Amino acid sequence: MKLDLDNWHKVLAPRPTVLVATVNKNGILNAAPFSFVMPVSMKPALVAFSSAPKRHTLANIRLTKDFTINIPGKELLNQVWKCAESFPEGVSEIKKSNLTEVKLKGIKSPGIKECYATFSCKLFKEIVAGDHVLVIGEVIAVEVRADVFVNKKFNPYTASPIMHIGGDEFSVPGEKLIAG
Repeated sequence: MKLDLDNWHKVLAPRPTVLVATVNKNGILNAAPFSFVMPVSMKPALVAFSSAPKRHTLANIRLTKDFTINIPGKELLNQVWKCAESFPEGVSEIKKSNLTEVKLKGIKSPGIKECYATFSCKLFKEIVAGDHVLVIGEVIAVEVRADVFVNKKFNPYTASPIMHIGGDEFSVPGEKLIAG
């Protein structure tokens, strides 16, 4: 079957879903879900996500030069979906979704308490990439719940990260495979 180019990215699924949190010039908090996200470099610690150019998230990052990447478990699916709604600028998705902000050292953007991990990031670089903007952040601090990271290993079965399939469909890890 030949797939048209409007749908090519749907085969790269499921993808991890994160909430990128920022703050605007008036101190209003913003959180938006993204599934075009990936680690970029170990040293320095760099992470990237891809944003449509007119998102409030991108405007806020350009203003403050920082953001957080918050990783939700499956119990937060409805709050993540609420954050995906199109709210006008100046409306806090964090408050609308009944999530809790966490003030973090060294950046203006908040963490989200209910997420099992938060990466505090400083803007490293942005690159226009087709119809999106690739935002690369330098990770300056990481907070993770102790029960999902034991003996230097991440446990996806305890964390139950939300993986985006497409539209309103998501999945969670269900089977462990060992190579070799």
